[in-house]
Amino acid sequence: MIAHYLDHYADARADFLQKGKALGAKTWALPIAATGPEGLALSIDIAWLGPPKAKRALLHCSGLHGIEGVCGSAIQRALMEKLPELPPDTALILVHAMNPYGWAWRRRVNESNVDLNRNFLAPDRPYEGAPEGYAKMDALLNPPSPPSADLYYPRAAWSVLRHGFNAMKQAVVGGQYAFPKGLFFGGTQLEEGPAAYSAWVSDNLQDLERLVVLDIHTGLGPPAYDTLLVDVPARSPQEATLAKAFQHEVVPWDPDAGVAYAIEGAHMSLYERLLTARTDTVTQEFGTRKSLAVLKALREENRLHLHGRPALDHPAKVGMLETFAPTAKAWRREVLERGLRVANQALGLLKD
Repeated sequence: MIAHYLDHYADARADFLQKGKALGAKTWALPIAATGPEGLALSIDIAWLGPPKAKRALLHCSGLHGIEGVCGSAIQRALMEKLPELPPDTALILVHAMNPYGWAWRRRVNESNVDLNRNFLAPDRPYEGAPEGYAKMDALLNPPSPPSADLYYPRAAWSVLRHGFNAMKQAVVGGQYAFPKGLFFGGTQLEEGPAAYSAWVSDNLQDLERLVVLDIHTGLGPPAYDTLLVDVPARSPQEATLAKAFQHEVVPWDPDAGVAYAIEGAHMSLYERLLTARTDTVTQEFGTRKSLAVLKALREENRLHLHGRPALDHPAKVGMLETFAPTAKAWRREVLERGLRVANQALGLLKD
């Protein structure tokens, strides 16, 4: 199972397309103008397996946060290798590398330094503003210098003590639109990749009556443990239904409910705006390291990319891989097993 992990975007894309072709999948490539190392062409790739006019679908997404695509892609390509039995009138749609630039450059953000899970704002919400708490922590989060020792951990610990962990978490990671060189920047407009993908969704999924979206992420929570984040009210019948279907605790997007936090401009908000299908959205978040260590990895890579020379073998880039796709065999094996299990359970939701 470990062989399914391909750390480089180009290798994973080639394998994804080869497997899709072997299965007779209908495919789309949504290219972006930005390039990877050595001018590598980049695209979001989509494979549709099952009836072309299906009324039900599982939409499985990887790589919205760039480097996190290593794990999401491994799950998708393992699914293609041993394709599960699809319920009647049901399609499996695999969206590969939603942020190919971030993956190719070992970043979490795209070519504009935009966190794409903060970029899908509603049309009436302007791309402006930032939480007050974020502005206060800008100096800690975004030093305008290459990576260096600067007492990050003591300063971060002091901020936690001063503001409280949950308040600091929400202020920092919820999304901001005022610091374009900073972490968790949501952009100034809908980015090229999200715009192309939004158009694809609108053009190709309108006939669906039932949709389950499963989006794979890494970085939050205990190592290899997966948190299932759902956009339903806490203690609601919908929460109970999803928990039963996945035989696993599900967690609403609530900063006081565990590892979660409320997000502006989230990718999952797209489907309700564009489609009429009855939709459940599930974010499968695999833990890697403690929160302050994850934040440090993001901070150091951002400093390198903006103020240094972003070579892929730089410790800050290597640190991104180890933070968001740890190379430990046990971690990778457990994540792949859980990813496959939850994908199959998500297909089961489409039988109702």
